[in-house]
Amino acid sequence: MKLALTIDGRDAAIEILSQPPVCRFQFGDAPPREASVEMPGPGVYSILLDGRSHDAFVEDTPAGLVVTIEGYRFEIAVRDPRRFSRKAARMGAGAVQSILSPMPGKIVRVLAAPGDEVAAGQGIVVVEAMKMQNELKSNRAGRVLSVPAKEGATVAAGELLATIE
Repeated sequence: MKLALTIDGRDAAIEILSQPPVCRFQFGDAPPREASVEMPGPGVYSILLDGRSHDAFVEDTPAGLVVTIEGYRFEIAVRDPRRFSRKAARMGAGAVQSILSPMPGKIVRVLAAPGDEVAAGQGIVVVEAMKMQNELKSNRAGRVLSVPAKEGATVAAGELLATIE
């Protein structure tokens, strides 16, 4: 499962390859790693990583997660690109909209090109997964900035397909 993160204002990505107690993960482009994770109490995680033990204290706040490890505090927003979020859709009004693949699949059609003006609800890219075609649409009017998606290419869940300003 790929997740998009914002850690103290910086964007990052993590892919969870296997679930705890023995968790395999890949952070960004780094090689996969493995950690042993236990939850001794609510909001407390005991993590054994590279032979070192760490305690992580996690607090769920309205703005996201606050994680404290060895006295260092991190504000983290976690987004699952496969899930629709009304908050994310509203935030698109003044920022660049990123259209991400909701699932692994194949690009069967690219409906817009960089520089094209698009309307809210207009199709941008068609992804085929499990023999079903899914048209991914712009959630607002704007101009297409980039379309890294190419017809015939295979994509992973959470992969960037287009950006709209």
